[in-house]
Amino acid sequence: MSLESAAEDGEDEYTFDDLSVVMGTYNEEAAIGTVLSDIERVTDGRAEVVCVDGSSDRTPDIAREHGARVIEQEPQGYGVAVREAVLAAERPVVVTTDCDDTYPMEALPRFLERINEGYDVVSGDRLYHGASAMPAFNRLGNHAFALLASALMGRRVHDTTTGMRAYRRDVVRRIRWTENTGLSAELLVRPLMRDYRVREEPIDYRERAGETKLDPLAGGAAIAGSILRVCLEERLR
Repeated sequence: MSLESAAEDGEDEYTFDDLSVVMGTYNEEAAIGTVLSDIERVTDGRAEVVCVDGSSDRTPDIAREHGARVIEQEPQGYGVAVREAVLAAERPVVVTTDCDDTYPMEALPRFLERINEGYDVVSGDRLYHGASAMPAFNRLGNHAFALLASALMGRRVHDTTTGMRAYRRDVVRRIRWTENTGLSAELLVRPLMRDYRVREEPIDYRERAGETKLDPLAGGAAIAGSILRVCLEERLR
């Protein structure tokens, strides 16, 4: 059943009118317009869009031109911005994404359908199809993060650091999020270890537009540390 027909039939299912798409943005003027246009096209302009921005370029202006709600924030890192964006969402289903045009907004209907099936978190698995557009070093690191998290949790996961996920808003508001660089992993690990219904959904992954802001070595060490810390904290809850 389509999202539109479910609403027409009066069934209690989420539609694009119940969807917030949120992201942290930092100097992404090369890609932000494309990402927001894709969201508008796929959701018929019905989704709420929230950008938490610390840019010095035209990123926030472009976001506002596309109707996004922009929350200005001093640059404090990826996780601080995304955490603010997630908690600022006003609709019952929240989708995180990056603003560099690597993630397919065409997956939004499928993510929403999975939430309607009863999942609490739907996590985009970039590695399922190989992620050939991802630099080889990053791809190797992401496989290693997944193996580390799987070993610590006792449950197999395939992509812990994807930036595209859908959440029931009440889930993200029940959990205290603590990580910065490693927030993407934390956003998967804590719900899994609290027995929420989580599904990894294969998605395509494109080459990013613009330059990455993350140092792969320092960032990788921070993410691994976050996985260790969060898994330990959840074990001791």
